Amino acid sequence: MECKNCHTNLRTDFSYCPDCGAKVIRNRLTLKNLSFDIFERYFNLDNSFFKTFLHLFSKPEVVLRGYISGTRKKYLNPISYLGIALTLSGITVFLIKKFYASNIDFTGGSNNMNPEFAEKYSEFVFDYSSFMFLIYFPILAFPAYLLFNKIKYNFSEYIVVFIYIMAHYSIVTFPIGISTLIINPDYYVEMSKPLLGATLLYSIYVLQRLNRFSIKNLLWKSVIYLFLVVTIFFITIMGIMLILMLTGVFNLNDFAPVK
Repeated sequence: MECKNCHTNLRTDFSYCPDCGAKVIRNRLTLKNLSFDIFERYFNLDNSFFKTFLHLFSKPEVVLRGYISGTRKKYLNPISYLGIALTLSGITVFLIKKFYASNIDFTGGSNNMNPEFAEKYSEFVFDYSSFMFLIYFPILAFPAYLLFNKIKYNFSEYIVVFIYIMAHYSIVTFPIGISTLIINPDYYVEMSKPLLGATLLYSIYVLQRLNRFSIKNLLWKSVIYLFLVVTIFFITIMGIMLILMLTGVFNLNDFAPVK
């Protein structure tokens, strides 16, 4: 028998290839073993999804320090955790576009907003939702790197911290978002605002667990951190809007209010 991945000769009783570590597949692909493989990959105890999910609430510093210091088996790695989050986010976006697009106003409810701009903006939110999610990582990580860094992590390590944080936010809020869509889709955007605020507070909680500042230092650092996050986010959005105008997606007439 031969390994299908690295072509090493294997004994017939091997379950894994000793050379590349790949699992030996003996059966043809069926719906049963496909569903089992998906469940095993994302939700079994071996990859520790549930342990990662629970410990990001109770002891996030253990999860983060473990991965950054090189412990890579105990908890789900940040890219896999992010993959689950993006999958759930994609399901939400699909449901909104398919069933609830007419019920949700992403423009803030302004009555005199140009309807053409409102339509273009909504399309942009749908098409680039994953990209908008990813830009949160550097926006949140950079002020944290400057202010909350008693632990002396580099910027890349702080990106890992916020991959975990934002993926956790997406996974936790997924059932809340789906329930809101089912019960009252008109409230979906309003519901997302306090959840985003809760995410910022959770970020500060994680940063405190990592660094252990005094209450006084934590308070002033948190105020400055929130100010910097809002400022950088505003500058980023303005930069994206400028690029969209330069590329012809939007034009000045789109921003003219309707009387």
